[in-house]
Amino acid sequence: MLVRGPGLTDTMSKCLIRRIEQTPNISLLTHTEIVSLRGVDHLEGVTWRNSESGKTEEKTIAHVFVMTGAHPNTGWLNGCVVLDNKGFIKTGPDLSSEELTGAQWPLTRRPYLLESSVPGVFAAGDVRGDNVKRVASAAKGRSRSRSFTKY
Repeated sequence: MLVRGPGLTDTMSKCLIRRIEQTPNISLLTHTEIVSLRGVDHLEGVTWRNSESGKTEEKTIAHVFVMTGAHPNTGWLNGCVVLDNKGFIKTGPDLSSEELTGAQWPLTRRPYLLESSVPGVFAAGDVRGDNVKRVASAAKGRSRSRSFTKY
């Protein structure tokens, strides 16, 4: 689990933090953020950087789930996928015909429910605009798609 800040105490309940800390297969990396995603037809790898040490690390990873809260860190996606006026990624039925034309949507079909304005790039959970912002919706979207879930 990557956290851009110094920890989880400012953004999560003590109960949830305790559950994360007691789960043996979760490692918490603070002051760390994703700097690049790698893949051709699907997500194949992720590189992250520790903002204190500057050290980067690349891992083979097939899915990314993002909890952005009320202020998404999606500015780096501007111009890549359609964002709403608050910076959340627009997907599926939330994308207007005009937005898809502007994004040069190349397919004859409309985007799937969790699909962004780029075919095969999906967004689920907290990063999506105008939707229930729960990790469960991200996990549900992941199970229906082999493409990566949006950071």
